[in-house]
Amino acid sequence: MVALTLDRVSGMIRDSIAVKERVLADTALHDAILVVSRVCIEALKRGNKIMLAGNGGSAADSQHIAAEFVSRFEFDRPGLPSIALTTDTSMLTAIGNDYGYDYVFARQLEANGREGDVFIGISTSGNSKNVIAAVEAAHQRGITTVALCGAAGKLKDLCRYALCAPSTHTPRIQESHILIGHIICALCEEAMFPEHKPKTA
Repeated sequence: MVALTLDRVSGMIRDSIAVKERVLADTALHDAILVVSRVCIEALKRGNKIMLAGNGGSAADSQHIAAEFVSRFEFDRPGLPSIALTTDTSMLTAIGNDYGYDYVFARQLEANGREGDVFIGISTSGNSKNVIAAVEAAHQRGITTVALCGAAGKLKDLCRYALCAPSTHTPRIQESHILIGHIICALCEEAMFPEHKPKTA
């Protein structure tokens, strides 16, 4: 049994910081975040939307990031169109029952995705079958694909853009994903609504 000690707590905090330090040092990742942010801004300016999907904790991250777009992030402004494909239980169970779980996101993209939209597929392993199927469906419809993943797996090579957290440990990847998602939300919000951003002293 692992002892419940302060060293165990501080060790996990140090592990998290170490991954964030690798994120901080990864200038190629920074460049990719800027490129993806610009792609999202261009899509939003055209009237397109940002769609996200993932499983488990990545489903929660999809909903979290979509909510930041639709509601607000740092300041009050009009909502930005974004949908998490993980939330409608009737739709998820109908598609899962009729076509199989691998298609729960792809079918939604087929029905509701439009050319010029952006799909962000989130997978810590990089191998989630339903996220990969959604990427394939997105490609067929002219939807720009973004992988939000870790250091391993197939997803990063299947998407047009890849934002890879420099880790293979699921909790540390998820912590980095929220940081990256927050950065994208902030950059999009500031670019779309500069007149709404509060003036700093």
